[in-house]
Amino acid sequence: MGLNVCPAAIVAAPIEIVWALVSNPSRWDEWADVKTVRIVPEGLASPGQMIYVTSRALGRTWHISFKIEQVNPDKHQLRSLVALPLGMRLYDSIICTPIGARSCRVQYG
Repeated sequence: MGLNVCPAAIVAAPIEIVWALVSNPSRWDEWADVKTVRIVPEGLASPGQMIYVTSRALGRTWHISFKIEQVNPDKHQLRSLVALPLGMRLYDSIICTPIGARSCRVQYG
């Protein structure tokens, strides 16, 4: 039996504002602990797009890439294949769910 833990948070902002940050890889630096290196092709998240970022931890710079697999703007969902250091690869999703006019739940995993 495995254990799957997906971080989630309630965000005090309308879902449209949160989705504008999540679906635009050039703005990931604003909410994620990453520095964007390159986005191919530029623009909003779209299937096949590659996002290259770095993150600092344990005194090192780690290189991470995301290949956008699916984007569903109507449901505020994004799915990507993530290539992590040490050859690790995993599928991840970001799902935004409205709670009310001024807040939403954001889940990653």
